[in-house]
Amino acid sequence: MPVHVRLPAHLVALFPGAPRRLDIEAASVGEMMAALDALWPGMRDRLCDSTPAIRRHINVFVGGRRANLATPLHDGTDVHVLTAISGG
Repeated sequence: MPVHVRLPAHLVALFPGAPRRLDIEAASVGEMMAALDALWPGMRDRLCDSTPAIRRHINVFVGGRRANLATPLHDGTDVHVLTAISGG
């Protein structure tokens, strides 16, 4: 069983054909990022920096907890990719 990924609307708008919700086979958040990039080249660059790490303004939550690229994923887990909102 795959993990259930939810992506922000403004991200999928940059990648024609990308849905807001999809299921992906991945054992970690890093593998999930690679799978997204395989489906829509360039998506990983929007979500991760070159160190590699999740970009500072992107938040990934796995089962309701903030995650990093090494966070393991289990079958049926909900993964939410959100953008940080800031301002003054």
